Amino acid sequence: MSTVYSVTQLNNEIKELLDAVPGYRNLLVQGEISNYKAHSSGHHYLTLKDEGASINAVMFRSDAMRLKFRMENGMKVIVRARVSSFPRTGAVQLYISEVIPDGAGALNLAFEQLKQKLQAEGLFDSARKQPIPACPQQIALVTSPTGAAVRDMIRILGRRWPLAKVVLYPAQVQGQGAAESIARALTLVNAVGEADVILCGRGGGSMEDLWAFNEESVARAIAASGIPVISAVGHEPDVTIADFVADLRAPTPSGAAEMAVPDRAELSVSLRTWETRLYAAAHKRCSMQRARLTALQERLALRTPLHYMEEKRMEVDRLTDRLQNALSVQLDKAEQRLAVQKQRLYTAAQGGLHIRRLRFARMVATLDAISPLRVLGRGYAVATKGVRGPVITDASMLCPGDRVQLRFAKGAAECRVTEIREEA
Repeated sequence: MSTVYSVTQLNNEIKELLDAVPGYRNLLVQGEISNYKAHSSGHHYLTLKDEGASINAVMFRSDAMRLKFRMENGMKVIVRARVSSFPRTGAVQLYISEVIPDGAGALNLAFEQLKQKLQAEGLFDSARKQPIPACPQQIALVTSPTGAAVRDMIRILGRRWPLAKVVLYPAQVQGQGAAESIARALTLVNAVGEADVILCGRGGGSMEDLWAFNEESVARAIAASGIPVISAVGHEPDVTIADFVADLRAPTPSGAAEMAVPDRAELSVSLRTWETRLYAAAHKRCSMQRARLTALQERLALRTPLHYMEEKRMEVDRLTDRLQNALSVQLDKAEQRLAVQKQRLYTAAQGGLHIRRLRFARMVATLDAISPLRVLGRGYAVATKGVRGPVITDASMLCPGDRVQLRFAKGAAECRVTEIREEA
C-alpha cells in the first residue's frame, strides 16, 4: 500500500533530499538576473535565467552585505549558491552566498574554481601566513625588470629604508609562460635563501594581463615559499589568486614597497619620542629609587648598631651624671654628718676632758693629801732597811749596827743603829 503524504511532509522530504546531495551545497551557476528586488529587510530576491530555463533565488542580508556592486535586471552573473526548497510553497530555489559579475565569462569561472580548490586545501588560511619582518636587511623583487612597477618599488624602498639591500629576480609577468617564469623566480629566491621578504607582482592591466597571477603554479610556489611573500599585483580593485595565498596583500606595487619596510623619517620621530619617554621614565624611576634609598638609609640609621651604641652611650653619660650628682649629694651629706659628728665628738671630748681634768685634779689632791712626801714635808721621815729594804715601822725590826736609810721631804741620809729602844 502506498504511503499517503501530507503536503507539508512531502515538501519537507523534498527539502531534505535536496539538502542531502553534496553537489548541491556549493554550486557555481551562470545566468542573467531578472525580477530583482531588494527587500527592506536586507534580503535580495531574484530570478536567475538563461535561454532555456529559470530558477528563483534569494540572497540573505548577511551575505548581501559583502556585495561590492549593485545588482540590476539583465546583469549576467556567476553565483555561488546551494540548492534547496522552501517548504511552505514547495518551490526549489537557490540560496546565494556570493555574486560575481560575468564580464570575463570563462576566466571568471576558472578563477572561482581554482579559488574554491585552493581554499579547500587550506592555502588561504590565516594560520599558515608568515609574519613580515619589521626591518628587512635584503628584499627580493620578483617582477619584470622593464616595467614601471619595479622602478616605483626600488625608488620607494630606497627612500623609506636605504639600509635594505634590494635584489631583482627577473620574471615574465604577462603572456605565454609567465606563470612558470614567476614560479621559477620564487623557487630561486628560496634556494638562495638570503632575502628576508619577497615582493611579487606587476602593474595594472586587464584580467587577461594579470592572469599569470591566477595560475595554480604561481599560487603553489607562493604557498611553498619559506620566505614571507607580499603580493603586489595591479591596482586596488584587482584581485588575484596570488593575493589570497600570499602572506600579505598590497593594493599596488608601490603599496607593497611601503608595507615591506618602515619609513626611516617616521621611525626617527618614533625613536625620539621613545627616547624622550624612556628618559622621562628612567628619570622618574631614578627619583623613586633615590627616594626609596633615602628612606631606607633613614630607616637603617634608626636601626644601626652605631645608633644603638650612641643611644646607650648617651644613657651611660646620663646615668654617670646622675651617679656623680648622687655621689656629690651623698658626699655633701656625709661631710655634713661628719662635721656634725666631729662637732659632737669635739664637744663630747671637751666635756669629757674637763671632767677628766676635774677628776685628775681631785685625784692629785687626794694623792697629794695622802702622799708620804706631804707628810715628810711636815718634818717626818721614812726609814727603810737599806736602800731598797722594807719600811721600818717597829724598832724590833732593827739590831744595833744595822744600816738604815732615812728619806726626807728633800733628800735622804744613811745612818747606823747604835741603840734600840722598845716602847710600849
